[in-house]
This record gives sequence, structure tokens and C-alpha cells, in this order.
Amino acid sequence: MDDPGIRRSPAPPASDGLTPEVLVEIERISRLKYAYLRCMDQKDWDGLTDLFTPDAVAEYSGGNYTYAGRDEIVAFIARNMSRETFHSSHRVHQPEIDVDGDDAVGVWALEDTVVDTEWGIVLFGAAFYRDDYRRIDGRWLISRTAYRRSFEAMVPTSSVEGFAVTASWWATDGRSTLPVQ
Repeated sequence: MDDPGIRRSPAPPASDGLTPEVLVEIERISRLKYAYLRCMDQKDWDGLTDLFTPDAVAEYSGGNYTYAGRDEIVAFIARNMSRETFHSSHRVHQPEIDVDGDDAVGVWALEDTVVDTEWGIVLFGAAFYRDDYRRIDGRWLISRTAYRRSFEAMVPTSSVEGFAVTASWWATDGRSTLPVQ
């Protein structure tokens, strides 16, 4: 496997093959990646499943956790993120996407934060994703996703005086409990 997040060759010049049609496909792939993160953060497991090819492979945390098949991938994510006390925010940016017919490769910078009120931790970090995409019946799907951490840090919520979660998609229906005048 290629090292996730490491490009093996320099990016092509900006004018190299970037037709309006290719740019439209790059936008479609970007929207696919954004939907992947939204479905994870909103715990939409059916929606997440629909974003993978049936034979997709996922390698998380530099290959520490590897899963084959979209059902196995989503089962792993759901098993670890389904609790209502597990609040996550995943953001990607700086996409480098190369399209070659019905196949594409993307490298993304990731920043993520997890607040787990059951375990009393805040986890945050950065990584680089390297994804493979396949267009099937005109629709882009994730056929492989992998990330390698640049860093990851954890802080116990007890170490932050006054720490409180004042809004939660699940516990408060996304409404803040802070009083407003």
C-alpha cells in the first residue's frame, strides 16, 4: 500500500488536463468526501454505507485498523461512534484530486475533534487522507480510504475548569442550553 497522504509525484501544472468537465467531476468527488464526514458526525450509518463500493477497503490510523467491504467498514465506525455521548467534528480541506476516466485519487488534510462526555475526554488532531474513488453508473463512490495522523492529542475534560457540553445534536436536539437575554 502507498503511504496514506503521501503523493508519489508532484502535482501536475494547473493547466494540465483540468477541463471544465474534469473540474465538475472533482467537485462531485469533493461532495462525496464531505458527505462521508457529515454521515459520520451525524451517525447516519445507512447514508455512510451508500458512499462506499461494496468491495471498499479502509485503513485508519496509519493501518492500525483495516477493514474490507463497506458493511465491515461502517460496522467498525458505528461500533466506535454510535454513543450519544460521542460528539465528533471532522473537517477536510486542501483537496488534491486527480481524475483518470472512471477512477480518481484524492489527498485531503483532516482536522478533527472528539468530545466524549462518557469517557471524559477531548481528542483532537490532524491527518492526511488518501482515497481512491470509482465512478459506477455515473456516481462516484469511495473504493479505498486511508489516513495517517500528523498528530493526535487528548485532554481529560476534568483538566479544563468549567468544561461543559452546552449543546448536542442528540441530547438537546442541537439547541444550546446557555441562557440568552
